[in-house]
Amino acid sequence: MNLTDVNWSTTLFMIALHVLALMAFLPQFFSWGGVLWMLGLYYITLCWGITTGFHRLVSHRSFKTPRWLERFLVTCGTLAMQHGPIDWIGLHRHHHKYSDQDNDHHDSNKGFWWSHMGWMLYKVPAMEHVDKFTKDLQKDSYYVWLNQNFVIPQVILGVILYVLGGWSYVIWGIVVRLVLAYHATWTINSLTHMFGDKEFDSGDNSRNNGPVSIFTFGEGWHNNHHMYPWSAKHGILPYQFDMTWLHIVTLGKLGLATDIKVPGGLR
Repeated sequence: MNLTDVNWSTTLFMIALHVLALMAFLPQFFSWGGVLWMLGLYYITLCWGITTGFHRLVSHRSFKTPRWLERFLVTCGTLAMQHGPIDWIGLHRHHHKYSDQDNDHHDSNKGFWWSHMGWMLYKVPAMEHVDKFTKDLQKDSYYVWLNQNFVIPQVILGVILYVLGGWSYVIWGIVVRLVLAYHATWTINSLTHMFGDKEFDSGDNSRNNGPVSIFTFGEGWHNNHHMYPWSAKHGILPYQFDMTWLHIVTLGKLGLATDIKVPGGLR
């Protein structure tokens, strides 16, 4: 890799975001209200948006929901600012096809730093294959629009937070939340491909990591997921707590989730 391969827009954005996050602890920007907004939005962003919406529902189609609910969950996922749904899901499907092979864009064999976040600071060749992995999503005009304009929901949220509590709410609810959500998501690419237990021979380096599951709402049971990527339940062993699974079960009881796939059949 050389300087011509660097993705400067992503690199500069990440540097600026992490520097801004430090401002949250300055007296003029700290507030308990901001902290509470950060925690609530972290939960909505990751649990509703990324783990339930982007990942288990749309990437793997491990269950079905009404179209309005699917779109709501996917819109929550855009608040994570990890690109739009088509790009995120395309790259994720690409990862599953080539997990820990040389053309896996966050191949853990290249080290912790690379798999955690280094890969995104450079041009990602896998982006050229996103269209091939997302034919289903490209038929939905809303997802196409959201993929091109994923910043808009974030801006709207920022305006709402500013009106409610000024820059303190914006820094905690947007900046700090994004930094924490980024690193939580990235641990799935790094820590759970390096540290933990392998219950199954999944053909890659994926591992089950309990501590990671706590702050990623069950995504840390990653070896299980790579063995059964179509399963809505990642914590498939009795002691493996999976918060996202509880959400899917609740949706099922409310009649809002059907065809819920688990190892052994439909639930």
